Parts: sequence; structure tokens; C-alpha cells
Amino acid sequence: MRIAVAGGSGFIGHALVQHFLGRGDEVWIITRSTGRVEQQHPKLHVISWEDLSSKPERLEGIHAIINLSGESINQRWTADAKDRIIKSRLVAAERISKLIRSLQRKPDVVINASGISAYGNSETATFDEDSPEIVSDFLSSVVEKWEAAADSIGAKRLVKLRVGIVIGTDGGAFPKMALPYRMFAGGKIGSGKQWLSWIHVDDIVRLIAFCIDHDEIKGAVNASAPEPVTNDDFGRALGKAMGRPHWMPVPGAMLKLIFGELAVLLLEGQRVIPKRTLDAGFQFRFPTIQSAMNDLVGTK
Repeated sequence: MRIAVAGGSGFIGHALVQHFLGRGDEVWIITRSTGRVEQQHPKLHVISWEDLSSKPERLEGIHAIINLSGESINQRWTADAKDRIIKSRLVAAERISKLIRSLQRKPDVVINASGISAYGNSETATFDEDSPEIVSDFLSSVVEKWEAAADSIGAKRLVKLRVGIVIGTDGGAFPKMALPYRMFAGGKIGSGKQWLSWIHVDDIVRLIAFCIDHDEIKGAVNASAPEPVTNDDFGRALGKAMGRPHWMPVPGAMLKLIFGELAVLLLEGQRVIPKRTLDAGFQFRFPTIQSAMNDLVGTK
């Protein structure tokens, strides 16, 4: 199979590319700068957005396109940052739409990253792919625009991958989340009651591959583990795996002072269930937070 990954040099993208190469696929990484990616595999190719715009035929016959491109949300949300976050996602979707229009043989599927913020925040509700979308804050507004852009791509089959918190040791938010525990200063954040819908990096890679291989999966797909946890339970599992105490709470007011509006990522959340892939038969390697923590940081 020939697969293109936009954003293939990032945390999730890198793991995804390695997975596809490991199973024998031919992989194209689409990136802003080809110099950032090391090509050390005979089936790995790298192309810039600029080159792809002038030579779209290089991806003729591609079976699947995965779009993970977008400015990181892990930064202070100034007016300029918000603008970059939104525009980067809209531009990437438009580029993929233009690419597909240029190809004689269209890809079978496009998987476009999105976010579980589509459902809004709640400490009591449970959401699956059939739940209504709620625009209540900046992140949910980003998801609304992001998915609208994805819908306009014109794919034969479109999967809108609503991603939860991806945990892994090679990138993302998890290394920073684990740092206080390494320093014996871990504890709940804010009330600790806010839900955290998470997924192990190995499972999101396998879930994306599962979506490609199963033609019946389309539309919104929640990329999160089947057992969400509260922030307090997440910290307890992390501390237990590391052999560290879970005792020093972080006041919400302090986080708002330090991070501004970005603090919503830590202080609010949603309980999200991946109903669509579970119904299709996907099996998680790390369905519980303790199994994930033991794999990532467990004492040997």
C-alpha cells in the first residue's frame, strides 16, 4: 500500500510512519522542509508542500492520505497564536483538497486529524461519535472549522479522527506531565475531577491503520482509549507506575496565571468513548490507564 502522511515528522506522525514501513508499505512524508526528515529507508520518500504543488503527479496512485498537519496548541493562546492555529489547519486541508483534484487516481481514503473538543467540556456527560457537537470555547471552535475544511476535501471516504491526549515518551504532552512525579512533586491539577480522554501512542497508530484497512469506517472517529479517567486517577496511575507519591495539588488559579487561556486543557475535559472503532472490532493494547503507565514509565 502507498500512504502519504502530512505532518509525518511530528510526534504521532513519526510513530505512524515507522509502523507503516514496518508492515511493508511505501510511505510519503509531506512536510514544510524536507531537510528536517532523515531518509534511511528504501520505501520512505519525503516531499515538500511546495514541490507537491508543482508536481502532484508524484503521488499518483496513492491509496491513503493522513493529514496530521497543524500548529501546536501547546503554547500561550495570544491573538496571533490563535490565528496561526486555525489557519494552519485550514491551509493544510485546502492543500490536500487541491492535490486530490489534481490526481487522476484518487486515494481510497483521507484521514484528517481533529479533536475531542468537538463535544465541549463536562464533568458528568459521556460522549461518543453520535453525540452532538458543541462550540463553547476556542478549541471547540477550532474543531468546527477544521472539520468543515475536511468535509470540503472531496475524499471518496473521509475519516475525521477526533484525537484525545496522546501519551508517549518521545513527544507530546506526557513528558511534561510526568516531570513533577520524577521530582517527587506530583499531584492532582485543579479539582482533579475533570475527565481526561487519553490514548497510548501505539494504539493511535494501530487505530489509524485500522481505519485505513476497514472500508466501513467513515465520518467522526474518536481516537481515545475505552476507559477515560479523571485527572486525579491519571496522576495516581502515573505515580504508582513510577513509584512516586501523588500528593501535591496544583491550584487551578496558578495554572490560569501561568498559562492563560491555555489552562483550559488541564482544568476542563470530557469523557469520550471510541464507540465506532470498538463496534468495528478494534482491540486496544492499552485499554486501561494503569497498563499504559506501566508500559511507558513503569519501574523495571
